This record gives sequence, structure tokens and C-alpha cells, in this order.
Amino acid sequence: MPRQISVAPVDGQFHARSECELGLGSAGDWATSSPPDSPDYEKAIARWAANSQRRAAVVAFVKDADDVSAALKYAREHKLPIAVKGGGHNPAGASSVEGGLVIDLSRYLRGVRVDGEKRLGYVGGGALWKDVDETAIKYGLAGVGGTVNHTGVGGLTLGGGRGYLTGEHGLAADNLVQATVITADGSILTANKTENPDLFWALRGGGSNFGVVTEFVFQLHPQRSTVFAGSIIFTGFAVDKLTPILAEKINKGLDPKECFMQVISVDPAGNPCIVFVVFWNGSEEEGRAHYKAFFDLKPVVDTCREIPYETVNSITNAGVAHGRNYYMKPTYLSRPDLNVAKQLLERIPILAATHKDALEEVAFIFEYLPLEKVCSVPDGETAYIRDPRLNGVANIVFRENTPEHLKLTRQIASELIAITQTLPENAAKGSNTGYGNYNSDQADPTAIEEAPEANNAQALFGTNYPRLAELKKKYDPDMVFSKWFTIAPAAK
Repeated sequence: MPRQISVAPVDGQFHARSECELGLGSAGDWATSSPPDSPDYEKAIARWAANSQRRAAVVAFVKDADDVSAALKYAREHKLPIAVKGGGHNPAGASSVEGGLVIDLSRYLRGVRVDGEKRLGYVGGGALWKDVDETAIKYGLAGVGGTVNHTGVGGLTLGGGRGYLTGEHGLAADNLVQATVITADGSILTANKTENPDLFWALRGGGSNFGVVTEFVFQLHPQRSTVFAGSIIFTGFAVDKLTPILAEKINKGLDPKECFMQVISVDPAGNPCIVFVVFWNGSEEEGRAHYKAFFDLKPVVDTCREIPYETVNSITNAGVAHGRNYYMKPTYLSRPDLNVAKQLLERIPILAATHKDALEEVAFIFEYLPLEKVCSVPDGETAYIRDPRLNGVANIVFRENTPEHLKLTRQIASELIAITQTLPENAAKGSNTGYGNYNSDQADPTAIEEAPEANNAQALFGTNYPRLAELKKKYDPDMVFSKWFTIAPAAK
């Protein structure tokens, strides 16, 4: 007997009834929804970045692939725009939609199951990396996640997925072996190397352009139970000694077991500072030996220690808490440069002080990930473009979610990016998208209007774009999924 979803509350839930003609779920189980007059509506539309939430017409908490299929059919019949929410961590609001239908995977599709013998992780589309980290390590295993454990598995993986284990195991997308996908017409498909292989190719880096993934199957890897990680903080004056160390490490080649981030920002007193968040997949003794050049410069703060592996993705959580207004603008970089670092150290404190009423934090982050494993995958083997460049990102937290504060934030982020783009070998303006998962503008029509290159999908996907456009025509010709670096269907 088919069931439907209602927009009328029943005992605080929105149980399936016939009023909306939306058949959801399997026999004996109910999907729920939250329309705007629901007491839990505000919670249902909340996102990691407060500025990325939108006023959806209804939020459907789906329980399985059949629910998703029915929700898609309902939204199309009623001409409702769609968003898909897993972790709700996309800074541009790709998991939110104004006046449309949100397919929310996070309530009922968050499970993680591990096959220890085959080293496979079966992960629900609404799971967070915290769920994966804590479950897999019980089997002595780990998957490639990000660097924040409340990030959703789905968005990070579909956009590529870089993290602490990338040096050893590549991208999250490289470790995807199978996905259950519901495409725009409601079809429920299995995608892997032998079944719907073209869709499988597109999912590994093509973002949310091709369907809703209700289950990911990942290759997991043996992982030691403890790792070395933490923060090292220097005053801005250390830049002259730190930059040559960075340059030497890049020239020599990063070790697959390491990963670190350099953050240029200000300390609580407003003085320029340099923060390193470091990771070494080994003991404290090994980690301190590996990063000896940093420690020899006598940092003013050192929180590094040996910690349980499953907590490493949480060490930066305090600085990226839910409910603040975040703006991120990424860029690819060719190499560390002393002049660039000095300009950032000079300009960021001025910007932070001048606009302290509008901005909570101003920072520029350089990511140092070993990319040999990523780039060992031949170009064209997945939708994700293989590129050995470093990634940087202007990261700003602004106080009020107003057009004025957002406009100011965008201007400041663009100024910081411009400082980093002075090196002649950097990509030309308009073609340097940076890492797509960090882009705050690609789902925002006003941002795209102001800066068309913000959603330059052709630049992001490069030579893979024509094939992606053909697959878009096959799987989503009506552009039902258009919230992340939108790919236009190839001309008929």
C-alpha cells in the first residue's frame, strides 16, 4: 500500500498522509517532513554556516532510496526546486533551497557498517566523517575524510575529498568503490566500475550534479590507533625563517604520512600570527622529529601530542563551530612565497581592526597536502581534475548575515586572493577556481552575477567538462540538480 507525506503535523511529526500525493518509504515505515509552520522547522533548515540556510517550502526526512525517488517525483510534478542535505556543510548553501524541497538524508541515513575482512565501509548518504572515523577505527581501519569531523561524507566525497590521509590513500573519491544513486527521473541505480560505469566516473569529483547518493561504499585502509597532531603558533616575525623551511619541504617533496595547514591571521590582541595545524601518521617521537625545523624556532604555543586517530578530525572543530557566518574563497597556488606571506601578515591585521564591527575573523589558509598519490591517477580516470598545485583559501567569519556584511566580506576575500596571485606562474584570473568544496559563491546567484567566474564549472572540470556535459544530458537533462558548479547538458 503506497504511503504519502503530509504537510500537516501529527503529534509533532509530519507523518505520511495523502494530502500532498507524495508516496514515501517502504511498508510499515514512515518518512517525515517539516513545512514552515512546523515547530522543528528552524532546526530543519539550520546549516553549519548560518548565512547558507534558506527558507525551504518543505524538508523531507527520507528513510531509503524509495523515499528519495518519490520526493524527486513530487518536486518535479509540483515544479519545486530541489536541494539535498547530508552534513549541511557546504559554505555556499548547496544543501539549502529557497521556497523548494530539501531532501534531508541526515536523520535516517547516517549509518556506518564496516566489513573488516574486505576492508569496506558502507556509509549512509547523511553520515558525517565523525561517524566513519569512530566506526572504522574499531576495526583498525580508516577512510580518507576531510579535516573537520562534522563535515558530511556526501558533499566532500562528490567534490573530490582531501584530508589528512590523502598523501597515503588519495582522495575520498578515489576510494569510492560503489554508490547507490537516485537520478533525476527517480531511477534507483547502482554505480561502480562495471555497473553504470559512466555515472560512477561522474560521481567521483562531479559533485551533486547527477543524483542523490543514499549509500557510499568506501575502500578502507589499515590505520594505527594513535597519531601525532596539534597546533604550533608563531608570531608574525617568524615568517622570514618559516618560509624557507616551507620552500625546502615543497622542493624536497612532502612525505605521504604528513599533512599540515598554515594559517595567517591575528592573535587575540590583534597582532599578526602564523598558526600551523600539523599531522603525522605515526608516534609523537616520529612527528616531532619530522617537524623538527618548526619546533626549533621555539613556537609561542605548542599543543601537539599523540592522540587517538578518531579524534584527529576534531582538532580544529572549535574554530569552525556551527551557526556562524562563514565565507570561503579558494585559489590554487604554485609555491610558498615570502613576499606574499609578508603582505598577508601586514594586511590582515589592518583589515581585522578596521572592520572589527563587521568581522569576527580574517585569515588566509595554505594547505600542504602530499599530492603524488592524487596525481598518480591518470587524467580523465575520474571527473576530478588531477593538479599538483597547492590550495589556499581566504576564510572569513562575519558578524551579521546582511547584504552589507556579505559584500564587505567578499571584497576583503578578493583582496587577499589578489595578494596571492602576484606570482607569474599562477593561473590566469577567472580560471583559478581553487578546490571546489571550499567555494562560497558557486550556489549564490548574486555572487555569480557579481563575479561570473565564481561558478566556472568549465574551469573547475577542465578537459573533463565535455564528457560531464554529455552525462548531464543523459542523467539530468532538465537540470534538476544545479546547486554546485552547475554543469549544463550538452546540446542535443
